[in-house]
Amino acid sequence: MLNAGESDVSHPTQGLLDLMTIQRRKGDVRNLSVAIVGDIKHSRVARSAYQALSKFDIGELRLVGPAELLPDDGEFGGAIRRTDVAHGVEGADVIMTLRLQKERFAQLDDIPDPQEYFRRFGLTQERLKLAAPDAIVMHPGPMNRGVEIEGAVADGPQSVIQEQVTNGLAIRMAVLALIHRHIRGA
Repeated sequence: MLNAGESDVSHPTQGLLDLMTIQRRKGDVRNLSVAIVGDIKHSRVARSAYQALSKFDIGELRLVGPAELLPDDGEFGGAIRRTDVAHGVEGADVIMTLRLQKERFAQLDDIPDPQEYFRRFGLTQERLKLAAPDAIVMHPGPMNRGVEIEGAVADGPQSVIQEQVTNGLAIRMAVLALIHRHIRGA
C-alpha cells in the first residue's frame, strides 16, 4: 500500500525527507535534541517525524505547544512535553515548527488568536538564540509567517526549509521510482 498522507494520522514521505534533512545537516541523530513546536495533536507531520526519528534512536524529542495541542500521554512514547516554548527549544539541535491550522482557533476555546499564539509560541530570533548555536530550523509548509514562525527566522541562516523542499522532491521521486520498478518487475 502506498500512503502519501492520511488526514492527521501520517505523512510518510515528509517523515523521510525530514530525517534526510536532519541527517545531512547533523549526521547521527542519536545525540540530537529535536523540538517539534506547534499543533502536534493534529499533525501527521509530527507523527511521521517521530516514527522516522525513533527508528534511528533519536537522542531526545520535545513536543512543545499549548496543552490543548499536545498529544495524549500514550502517543509519542518517551517524548518530553513542554508548554513553555523557551524551555522547549532551549539547547535544541533541531527546531521543527508546524503550521497552526487556522480552523483550530475557532474549534478550541483555549487557543489564543493568531497574534497571541505568535507572542506565546512563535519561533522568533530571540527564542532561536536559546537553542544550540548551530541549531537548524525546519518547517513542513505551508507557513503562516507571524503565527508559528517569524519571517526573519524562516529566511535566516539557520533555516533549512528550502532544503526540506528540495529533499522532498528527491524522496518522492525515489518512492515513485521504487514503485514503478516493483510494478514492472511483477
